[in-house]
Amino acid sequence: MSSAEVDRLTVAGIELETLRRGQGATLLLLHGFETISPEARFLERLARRFAILAPSSPGFGNTARPEDVSEVYDLVRLYLELLEGLPDDRVSVVGFSFGGWLAAEMAVACCHRIRKLVLVDPLGIKVSDRETADILDIFNTHPRDVAPRRWRAPERWAPDFNAMSDDAIVRYARGREALSVYGWHPYMHNPALKRWLARIKVPTLVLWGAEDGIVSPSYGRAYSALIPGARFTAIENAGHHPEIEQPDAFVDHVLAFLET
Repeated sequence: MSSAEVDRLTVAGIELETLRRGQGATLLLLHGFETISPEARFLERLARRFAILAPSSPGFGNTARPEDVSEVYDLVRLYLELLEGLPDDRVSVVGFSFGGWLAAEMAVACCHRIRKLVLVDPLGIKVSDRETADILDIFNTHPRDVAPRRWRAPERWAPDFNAMSDDAIVRYARGREALSVYGWHPYMHNPALKRWLARIKVPTLVLWGAEDGIVSPSYGRAYSALIPGARFTAIENAGHHPEIEQPDAFVDHVLAFLET
């Protein structure tokens, strides 16, 4: 990461590695399986309209994870505290994958500091029967099988560990360890969240990669239907990360939503 774009933001006594870019109204980005790269095309475009705030959650990137931070609700409370400390009356929040789960939980718990909500292929709920896996188990599935489920074009976008620096590999491994702490059991969802999504009272856009094999578009439509007034949009030619594989289409949808 570029040191010019990354600083430390202290919330509830925890120093969060935080990527900042752009000017204007604050837009909080909550990352998914990995932290957000400052080189991401979608980030560059969003920063032309907003002041981007993209923290690395405890255990991810260069943010330490205190021993008493071990549950999704710890992260939800942490980010609600972050919102309370910002000068903006209300802040729009974009959550990706695991971060989409966090963003949904935040909006369920407390909407008064959230202006608009964008959920991008979020995890967090169970929509099928107990015998049906809604969310691919990325920990117990071979990486060669995860990659084509995660990416439409894995040959272009899947991590190439042979080409990564030692620091980048350590960063990746730390993130996987933290993700397993927060989402191991029950796997990547909160059994109670499905019931309470109806509490979300802010305008919500649910974006989905049309070829997502981690959580299918049908899961996304079910998720969206549980949030009053939410709009669902599928982005073609993208897997679990439409913001990476189709950044221009992704940003077009986000800006049209946030700026109306």
